[in-house]
Amino acid sequence: MAKQTKNTYRDNPLLKRVGVQINYTQEQLDEYIKCAEDPIYFAKYIKIITLDHGVTPFDMYDFQRDMIKTFHENRFVIMKCPRQVGKTTTTVAYLLWALIFKDSQSIAVLANRGETARGILGKLQLAYENLPLWMQQGVVEWNKGRVELENGSVIVASSTSSSAARSGSFNIVFLDEFAFVPGNIATEFFTSVYPVITAGTKTKIIIVSTPNGMNLFYKIWTDAINKNNNYVPFEVHWSMVPGRDEDWKEETIKNTSERQFRQEFETEFLGSTNTLISGIKLQQMAWSPPIANHDMLKIYEYPFKGNDGDKKDHLYAITVDVSEGRNLDCQAFSIFDISTTPYKQVATYNSSSISPILFPTVIVNAAKLYNDAYILVEINNNPQVADIIHQDLEYENLWKVFTGNKKPQQLSAGFGRGVQMGVKMSTAVKRVGCSNLKTLIEGDKLLIPDFDTISQLTTFVANKTSFAAEDGANDDLTMTLVLFGWAATQKYFKEIVNHDIRKQIQLENMNQIDEELVPEPIIDNGLQHSFEVIDGDLWEAADGSEIYSKFIRDAMRNL
Repeated sequence: MAKQTKNTYRDNPLLKRVGVQINYTQEQLDEYIKCAEDPIYFAKYIKIITLDHGVTPFDMYDFQRDMIKTFHENRFVIMKCPRQVGKTTTTVAYLLWALIFKDSQSIAVLANRGETARGILGKLQLAYENLPLWMQQGVVEWNKGRVELENGSVIVASSTSSSAARSGSFNIVFLDEFAFVPGNIATEFFTSVYPVITAGTKTKIIIVSTPNGMNLFYKIWTDAINKNNNYVPFEVHWSMVPGRDEDWKEETIKNTSERQFRQEFETEFLGSTNTLISGIKLQQMAWSPPIANHDMLKIYEYPFKGNDGDKKDHLYAITVDVSEGRNLDCQAFSIFDISTTPYKQVATYNSSSISPILFPTVIVNAAKLYNDAYILVEINNNPQVADIIHQDLEYENLWKVFTGNKKPQQLSAGFGRGVQMGVKMSTAVKRVGCSNLKTLIEGDKLLIPDFDTISQLTTFVANKTSFAAEDGANDDLTMTLVLFGWAATQKYFKEIVNHDIRKQIQLENMNQIDEELVPEPIIDNGLQHSFEVIDGDLWEAADGSEIYSKFIRDAMRNL
C-alpha cells in the first residue's frame, strides 16, 4: 500500500486533507479575502475543459458575470438560455464559491437525470482540484454523488424528484434543465419539497433551462416576467456569445432545422411536434390563474345564477375522466359553461390520490354548485363512479349513453335497454372527440384558461392512428376536453343548449313521469256507474249527453 502524502486527501495531490495548516503569504491572504467577498472575482480561479485547449482558465463573458451577480443578489432566480452558452460552468463557479467561503452550507444539484446532475458535480470537482491548495478547504468526503468539506459545507447531486431534497433543508438548490423534467415529477417536487427548501429566510433556488414546451418551467418563467411570483428572470440570447452572428445562425439552421433552432437557440416555448392542436394556436392560448382553489377544485369563474327576470342561470356541463386510482393517472374533470358560445372551461379538478369511492361525491358537489350541471362520465376503467352518482347519490342530471343495434354511442337522457351510465372511450368516440376538440379550440369556440390543461395539450401528440400523451406526460385533463368535444357533436347536447327546446325536453320528461305513475283509483261517489271491458282493460262508461252538457256549461261560463 502506497504511503499517503501528508497534506493530501487519499493520495490525490490536487486535494487538501482535513486539518492541514496553511502559512499564507500576504499576497495569498489578500487574494483569499477578495475571493471570499466577490464570487465574480473568485471565478478567475476556475478551470474548465474545452475541446480545443483541454484544461484552461474560465474566461467569462459579460452576460456570465451578470449571471453570477444575479444569483448572488437574489433568492429566487429563473434563467432561460440557449444551449452551449456556458450556463453550467457559470453556475458551478457560483456554487463552488458558496461551498468554500460559507460555512455549513448545504447545496443540492438536481437535474432531469441523475447522470446529468453527477456530471455537473464532476465539473465542480474538476474546478476544485485545479484551485491552489491554499484556497481549498480540507476534504471530508469526495465521490461522484457527494462532496463534504471541513468547513461543514456539503454538495450533493441527484435527479429531480419529489424525494430529492426531502431529507433535509438546503441553503441552495440548483435545478438544471428543469423544463425537461416530466411534468408530474416537476409538480410533485414543488408541492412536496418547496416548503422544505424555503423554510429559511436566505435560502436560494436557481432554475436554469432551455425551453421545452409549455410546462411548469414555462409557467414559472411567465409568472416571473409578469411579476406574479418572486423569481427574478434572466434571459440569455444566442447573439450574446462572441462569434455567433447571422452567418453562424444560417449554418446552424442548415445543419439542424428552423424549428429546432427556434426552440434551442431562440429559446421559444414551442410544444411537441404533431400535436392535436397546432403549435401556433398553442402559443396563442392565454392561461390565467384560478380565482379560487377549494380542495383541488380550481375555479376560474364562479357559477352565474340569474336573479331577475332578464337574466337566467347559466347552463354547465362536467366531463369526467376516471383513472384506476393507483397514483398513476389522475382522476380529473372539467366544468364548462355551455350557455353560449364560445364555450368556456370554468373549473377543473385533478387528483392522483382520491379513490373512486370518494370521487363521485366530489363530482356531484361540484355539479350542484354549478347549477345542477350535466355530468358525462367515461366508464372504461371504472363504471363504479357513474353508478354511484346515479344509484347512491341519485343525481338526476347524469348524461346517459345509448348503445345498441350496432349503432355508435349516442348521448341520451333516457333509460331502458341499451342505455349505459356513461360513455366508453372507444376508437370512434376518441376520433370524433379529438376532431371536434381541434375545431372548437382552433376556431375560438372553446376557451381554456387552465394552465395544466394547456400544458397537457402541448404533449398530446399523434400516436399511430390516434392521439395520446408523450412518454412521461399525462393527458387526464386533455381527455376531459376530448369527452366534451364528442358530447358537443351529439344531437341531444345541441338540443339542451337551445333554451326553447330545453323547456320542451323538460315537459317531455314530465309527461314521461306522468305516464309512469300509477293510475288514479276510481272512487265511489254514490252515483251509478257502468263499466265494460275493452281489449282486456276496464273502462267506465260515460253518458255522452252529460259530457256535452258539461262542455256547454263551461263554455258559457267563460263568455
